[in-house]
Amino acid sequence: MSRREQIESMLADNPSDTFLRYALAMELANDDETAEQCLDLHRGLMQDDPPYVPSFFMAGQQFARLDRIDEAQKVLTEGIQHAQTQGDLHAAGEMTEFLGSL
Repeated sequence: MSRREQIESMLADNPSDTFLRYALAMELANDDETAEQCLDLHRGLMQDDPPYVPSFFMAGQQFARLDRIDEAQKVLTEGIQHAQTQGDLHAAGEMTEFLGSL
């Protein structure tokens, strides 16, 4: 059983598990054929209450890899705001730096 299959199996038992959803998104990020599935998982994590801040950064990077710069900029800007609200200044700084590089 592949790592992806293991994560999907665990996620079937607990579909709301933030860590497993994020782990699956990261597995899918490495394959262009699953890029949209990856982004869908990140979108869901970004809509959680509270939003899962690492997903903003990873989605921004994924959009940039796909040359969808406007979408990357938008999600990073939102992520910076959420990171600051949640007191995660390290994540806010990383996203700010990446946003500046686009």
